[in-house]
Amino acid sequence: MLNILSKKVVTLLPNSDIMASKTKWNDDYWLMLMQVYLSSPVGVKPLYSRRMVELSLELHISPQQLRQRMQQLASLDTPRIERLMATYANKPNKLSRAVRLLREMKGFGNADEFYSGVEVNETFELDFRPLDQDSRLTPAALIIILDLYFKLTPATMVAVTPEVIQTAKLLRIPPDEVAELLNIYIYCDPCLKRREMIFSPLMIPCMQIWQRYSNDVEQLDQMAKELTEYYK
Repeated sequence: MLNILSKKVVTLLPNSDIMASKTKWNDDYWLMLMQVYLSSPVGVKPLYSRRMVELSLELHISPQQLRQRMQQLASLDTPRIERLMATYANKPNKLSRAVRLLREMKGFGNADEFYSGVEVNETFELDFRPLDQDSRLTPAALIIILDLYFKLTPATMVAVTPEVIQTAKLLRIPPDEVAELLNIYIYCDPCLKRREMIFSPLMIPCMQIWQRYSNDVEQLDQMAKELTEYYK
């Protein structure tokens, strides 16, 4: 059984190896992952469910890796996991206290100051960070809107189109903004010739998403479906 009182959550190293260590799996993380697994409905969570993503961002461990670990929880893969499940599965308050203590111990209760000045090499995290150009949007939202782009015609890329309204509701932004982003993607599309110039601070992030996904619409569609879980 884990002795969370006698272990540090993060190994303290004197240099940039700190962040390399921070990205590795720590057995203490089982408790945090178990709390997500046991949240209603109990079971392995969708890859980009909000709680899964939030834990991924906190630990700097990708949702894919966390989901693999969560599947180990579901199958009681090791004796350690069996003991943890036996200890906490039916005692949510005990698990909450253990996870709260674990977070308090992180960085000796002063994690932000401890990691000040240390560069974090973020990868998947960037898709869930608010855009500098519009804090209501993230690259993940732009991916979902790009998927919608390939399902509409230019004439239907307007705020009153039902699919636009539905996407706006999912992303919690006005339909007019979804329509604006769809029209930016029109300008990104080399197959469409538009004479009018468009000036928008969102052109660059939209172009970046276009370059990542426009050549594989099937991959885009799969990614967008998975990302909708984050906004539910």
